[in-house]
Amino acid sequence: MSKPSDLVQGTLDLLLLKILALQPLNGFAISLRLKQVSGDVLQVSDGSLYPALHKLEQEGWISAEWKTTENNRRAKFYSLTRPGRKHLEKEADNWGRLATAISHVVQLKET
Repeated sequence: MSKPSDLVQGTLDLLLLKILALQPLNGFAISLRLKQVSGDVLQVSDGSLYPALHKLEQEGWISAEWKTTENNRRAKFYSLTRPGRKHLEKEADNWGRLATAISHVVQLKET
């Protein structure tokens, strides 16, 4: 399974913003959703997830509030902010260009 250190710099931020664009979630649910949506390929440790969420919150791209989970536990729920949505759009476009460029190089035919 890929670890965040295997990912292109900034990719974890992009993935977290995209997941939170769909709905507010707590850290544990974010981790599960990333694993589920990626078909168990991507997994993020707490040691990478929570610092990344903290950084995104400091940037103003996500907000957080304490709520009660379905299991009656208190957890911090993260939501995408309006500036976060704009940043997500910009980064998704950049990712698309980067992924296309990498694909072109990887698909070169050997002579």
